[in-house]
Amino acid sequence: MKIFGKMYDKTMQWSRHRLAVYWLCFVSFIEAVFFPIPPDVMLIPMAMNKPKQAMKYALYTALASMLGGLLGYAIGYYAYDFVQHYIIQFGYQAKMEQVIAWFDQWGILVLFVAGFSPIPYKVFTIAGGLLHMALLPFAVTAFVSRAARFILVAKLSAWGGPKIEAKLRRSIEVIGWGVVVLAVIAYLILR
Repeated sequence: MKIFGKMYDKTMQWSRHRLAVYWLCFVSFIEAVFFPIPPDVMLIPMAMNKPKQAMKYALYTALASMLGGLLGYAIGYYAYDFVQHYIIQFGYQAKMEQVIAWFDQWGILVLFVAGFSPIPYKVFTIAGGLLHMALLPFAVTAFVSRAARFILVAKLSAWGGPKIEAKLRRSIEVIGWGVVVLAVIAYLILR
């Protein structure tokens, strides 16, 4: 069953759209609050298509992510009681408790890890607000952390450029199904 090739083609088509930068910023903003898909899904193909624009895309993504992070912070600060039900419902409660413990232990430095952590970024932003962390250091650290990640992703994608795009397309079904198999194996082992 070939499904990953169609998804890859559609993503590449979106990355070439004239409004792609706006979509990238929008996805980056909402991912920091509630959206489950990371902005890398748009950033990678955009950086591969236009390697000279990769740094600009990374900075846009980081800025939009920081602004979304500020909304997540505000939700944690002012409306945690309202969203706690959703955090539990979507299975983020254990992750939220882990992030709170990290913040208690290491303070704002945890945000540097947040950019590269498998724990969704939204958990860090909401927890930061819940813990009433100082807003300016939170925003600056969030921006630096996310910028480091997105610059790394954009640079690697731009380095591969359009040549890698064609090679990926030929192998996308194998890569896609391989990731699915690895995810199932990881789930079975960690369960």
